[in-house]
Amino acid sequence: MSDTVVDTRDLSMRFGGVQAVNNVNFSLRDRELRCLIGPNGAGKSTFFKCLTGQIRLDHSHGRVFIKGQDVTGWRAYEIVRLGVGIKTQVPSVMNGLNVEENLWLSARRVNHRDAAQATVAEVIRQVSLEGIARRLVGELAHGQRQLVEIGIVLAQRPWLLLLDEPAAGITGAGAEALVRIIHEVNLTATVVVVDHDMQFVRMLGGRVTVLHQGAVLREGPVDEVLADAKVREVYIGSRAK
Repeated sequence: MSDTVVDTRDLSMRFGGVQAVNNVNFSLRDRELRCLIGPNGAGKSTFFKCLTGQIRLDHSHGRVFIKGQDVTGWRAYEIVRLGVGIKTQVPSVMNGLNVEENLWLSARRVNHRDAAQATVAEVIRQVSLEGIARRLVGELAHGQRQLVEIGIVLAQRPWLLLLDEPAAGITGAGAEALVRIIHEVNLTATVVVVDHDMQFVRMLGGRVTVLHQGAVLREGPVDEVLADAKVREVYIGSRAK
């Protein structure tokens, strides 16, 4: 399909005797919001790393296409250059700089000085960082650092945003604000969210892909997927409501 922007074909990855990813065929349409969920050990993080070039592949592992281009084996920085924003599970920020400086360095990579400053101002508004913009990142709580890293990624204005556990350390009103941020970003960009917080996934809505033992177990609208008996059995269990 012409509006397919991400496509994996028979993607597989084995570590010793463990089949972490097992022939995953995954496609994503332009400006789609997709959540990737599954129990611990389901292969979510490995799949994410294969998709983003953090794990180097060759064609024996299947193929990854972004906007029709075969990026199998590309490094993460090469994939980022296509306009892909990647937020990893562990925040990667410069602790000795304040929030605004972190954002400016990111924006300056793809903009001239004046445009970078305008982008920083917009991202501060978008991610609601006004109250901490002049604080050193090293002094921030984990949830605040998560938001700063999302801002750093957004400062490069990616058309595809890949978020690994963005809600970690964020609860209550913070989670609601993060949902608002992701929905706003999704107006102009395709978004993939890897997370295990089922309430957060429900709040996001959109489509959900469930991984189990490295393979796709179920895919569809969030309410249908979370109501599926097999999904509840292997992932949600007694916590399902």
